[in-house]
Amino acid sequence: MRTLLLVGPDEPGFWNKFTQSPIYQDGQPDPLDRWSKSVLDPIARQRGGIALYPSDGPPYQPFYTWALRTGRSWASPIGFLVHDQAGLFASYRGALLLPWEMNATPSQRPCDICADQPCKAACPVDAFAQGYDVDACKSHLRNAAGQDCMTKGCAARRACPVGQGKRLPAQAAFHMEAFL
Repeated sequence: MRTLLLVGPDEPGFWNKFTQSPIYQDGQPDPLDRWSKSVLDPIARQRGGIALYPSDGPPYQPFYTWALRTGRSWASPIGFLVHDQAGLFASYRGALLLPWEMNATPSQRPCDICADQPCKAACPVDAFAQGYDVDACKSHLRNAAGQDCMTKGCAARRACPVGQGKRLPAQAAFHMEAFL
């Protein structure tokens, strides 16, 4: 195999396609993971490749490390991945390991030209002050004060100017519920 192609949602159209699918509507667990596999497995087979998923494990595949090697995603000031087009809403549904070589065109890390870096100050519970305080974040999400983040998505992610308007509130709420 020669190329590892990371696959993320094409926002904002992705969410409508996913929620209209029978997999989303069947009430079974992990609809997004199952949907991703139903889409990416046939593509991998058709191209003589292998599909890999962030949810398969342990051991889990190093998606974060792979993303850092693309020249299109970097560590943000808060530690989450930031993508040149998706901003802090960067996500990867899978990866295709393909038998041919592809070259990617690197781009500039958006945080390098973001003077204010609003993501660093947007968290209402300062969960990114010393790394990422997951417990503080989840505690906040469980009470009434956290409903803004629960229904619209993480305030720090939303503060990033890159990718604004690409993630729909219903999609953000789906992910926040899965996180919690």
